[in-house]
Order: sequence, then C-alpha cells, then structure tokens
Amino acid sequence: MFGCLVAGRLVQTDALQVASDKFVFNLADYENVNHVVVFMLGTVPFPAGTGGAVYFSFPDPASGGPVWQLLGFITNEKPSAIFKISGLKAGEGGAHPFGGMASAPPSAAQVGVSVEPLEQLAQQIPVSSAAVSTVDTFLQFTQKMLDSLYNFASSFALTQAQMTPNPTETFIPSSCVLRWYENFQRRMAHNPNFWKS
Repeated sequence: MFGCLVAGRLVQTDALQVASDKFVFNLADYENVNHVVVFMLGTVPFPAGTGGAVYFSFPDPASGGPVWQLLGFITNEKPSAIFKISGLKAGEGGAHPFGGMASAPPSAAQVGVSVEPLEQLAQQIPVSSAAVSTVDTFLQFTQKMLDSLYNFASSFALTQAQMTPNPTETFIPSSCVLRWYENFQRRMAHNPNFWKS
C-alpha cells in the first residue's frame, strides 16, 4: 500500500503492519538521511474519508526510547509527500498513535503511517522543520528585497501639489517602479529560474 524512498537507497515497499491501520518502515543509519519521501503504491487506495498521517521516530539519546514527530500526511488526492528530517530535534516528540506497538531495531529510526479520518488530519499540526520549501532561497531573498525596496521608496512619495522645485533632485514616478515590480513578479511566476540565465 505504501512506499518509502531515501536518496541513494533502494525503495522500501515492505512496510510492517503493526495494527490494522498502522504501518512502519525501519530506517537504518538515519543520521545520514536528510529527506524521506512517503508515497502510495497505487495498489490499494485509502478508504473513503481517510488519509495517512506520516510520523518519524528516532531513539531519544537520553532515554533510548522512541521519539515520534508528525511530519504531515498523504491522501488519495495527494498520494506522495517529501519531508525534511535532518532538522528534527531529539527529545521534542509529541502525541502519536503508535504506542509501544512499533519497536525499532537499536539505533534505527522509523517512518510510520497511521490511517486516520481526513477531518482529523486537517486539525493536526506537523513539525514545522519537516516542511520542504518549494521556493528557491535566492528567489525568496530577491522577492523580500524587492518588497522592502518598494516599501522604502514609497514612504517618500509626494503628490505633485506637495512637491517644491529642487534642481538637485530627480523624481521618478512611483507608478513606473510599481509597473516594473509587477512585471518582475509575472516573470518570476512564469519562469522562476529566469534570473539564473
């Protein structure tokens, strides 16, 4: 029903069913894993009105017991998801549906999928550090920088009635800056990599 993928490793499709609605994958050498992809195989859909909450568990350095953290979810409409696990912090676990049913081998981590109602999935809050950004960090920086520039320049805006003649100043209509900025945003939306060329 589910698959698990880590870069540089074979795809895992041998999820261990620990309850009628709970599945786990063992991840050896998890310290060297940055991201994990969980996906549906396409053989068995979720029952109507349900999806799969995806959890990650690793041994707590202090107690040695498992620490479970909610990463996100998959559904029939969203059958795969990628999660960042390299930023998860040990000891910061939360409520989870696996109890003691999923015992991992020593020094191994686990990825768990729990079949739950869609309404329940919508109310759960995943660990924020597990989200994978879909926007390039340079693109994010560029957009924030341009927002800041436009806001700063706009703070000096004057109406024509407020202007006094000053031969040492050159005035640029704010509408031309706004048009340029809107054009830039359109180009970024249609081709996010245009600035790299």
